[in-house]
Amino acid sequence: MAKEIVKKAKLQFPAGQAKPGPALAGVGINMPEFTKAFNDKTRERGSEPVPVLITVYKDKSFDFKIFTSPASYKLIQAAKVKKGSGKPNTEKTGSITLEQLKEIAEYKMPDLNTNKIESAMKQVAGTAKQMGITIDGYDEWLKKGTN
Repeated sequence: MAKEIVKKAKLQFPAGQAKPGPALAGVGINMPEFTKAFNDKTRERGSEPVPVLITVYKDKSFDFKIFTSPASYKLIQAAKVKKGSGKPNTEKTGSITLEQLKEIAEYKMPDLNTNKIESAMKQVAGTAKQMGITIDGYDEWLKKGTN
């Protein structure tokens, strides 16, 4: 028989560095057990932020699913900027190449709602636009007809 789900929580921790604290206290799980398992699974990812979905069951057991780092984090790394623009339509903070966009889209594919690289690239490009990051060659790529 399937376990009864009590709660689901979406959190984010630096890879390999989750610690018991207020964010986990409200979830109602064994914090040391979760942090050890999470840190063991994510240690090789450096210090990048790692989103996680924790499913808590009635018997106080839990499962968790790890996701890829946010596209915004990967875009900031690729553009070599500190943060996105506060006014993305008028102030640009940096730029990336079409190849970098494709690499980020390929990385994000498991968590996106598409199985086409072109669609994934468009989704990541939308995030870049909202951050004030331009993509060299993107307009030409779109005009070639990627649908």
